[in-house]
Amino acid sequence: MADNAIVIGSDHAGFSLKQVLIAHLKDKGWDVVDVGTHGLDSVDYPDFGGAVAKALKDGKGERGIVVCGTGIGISIAANRHAWVRAALCHDITSARLCREHNDANVLALGARLIGEEVAKDCVDVFLDTEFAGGRHQRRVDKLGFTEST
Repeated sequence: MADNAIVIGSDHAGFSLKQVLIAHLKDKGWDVVDVGTHGLDSVDYPDFGGAVAKALKDGKGERGIVVCGTGIGISIAANRHAWVRAALCHDITSARLCREHNDANVLALGARLIGEEVAKDCVDVFLDTEFAGGRHQRRVDKLGFTEST
């Protein structure tokens, strides 16, 4: 597992914010694995939520960031994978709590809903916050994949 690597992906709506976040992460000393998209041409967000999930499973990073226009669609796409706990965050409080309480391993952001500075703050808090464990662990354990009966 790449300890200092962050996997990041976006659709076209999140592309510009993704580029800002990549520069921010590199300035902070993180290695960045960019799974696309690599331009502003219209693409489908599920492809890039899935690409981040696959890269995490393949050990290319320990945590990921996904960005689309609202963050909603790409977070749903990422969460379709059992090893992903993606949390859509709009502020530093939700970014901190998704790590502390939910052990989220993917941060989802909506490029059309938050500004660049708030997004960078969310990324920093998400990456700096540890899972609290304790009473939260049994709840996180219940978030794992189960088949319906």
